[in-house]
Amino acid sequence: MRSTLAFLGGLAGAVTLSQGPEFSQQYLQRLGGQAEALGRVVAEFDASAARAGVSRDQALAELSGSTFLNTHQGDMRALIARAERVQADYTLLRAAGPLERLALPHRFRDQETLQATWADFRPAVPVTPTGFIAAGIGFAGAWVLASLLLGMFLRPFRRRPA
Repeated sequence: MRSTLAFLGGLAGAVTLSQGPEFSQQYLQRLGGQAEALGRVVAEFDASAARAGVSRDQALAELSGSTFLNTHQGDMRALIARAERVQADYTLLRAAGPLERLALPHRFRDQETLQATWADFRPAVPVTPTGFIAAGIGFAGAWVLASLLLGMFLRPFRRRPA
């Protein structure tokens, strides 16, 4: 019974982790689009500031004095911070291989992009070497975890040798 449950846990892990490389690829593609779009907005803002003869920080500081300007200043600060974060994550994830990206879940932090990717993602049978490797890692990890958890849970119910 225990080995069957551990095997089923391993299969669940294999199926789950085998989807990681494709999901990360789709996320990476969307993140690249976000980085490009946000980068254009920041570049346009910087160009406007340069034409006015001020730095980015000075231009942001001048966006104050009314409710609209204060709100716009906050929006631009948030957009610039997001653009920098997205670009940093995109650069790191792009340099990483599909299996390496599985070890970088903390870099899948752009919620808008993550939600859009998840909404459109449809699981599929992995037919790439990367998908098979990820499935193997998922199977082994989940099998070990299920075996350990079942062993701990079932320990009090074991029959004692006579």
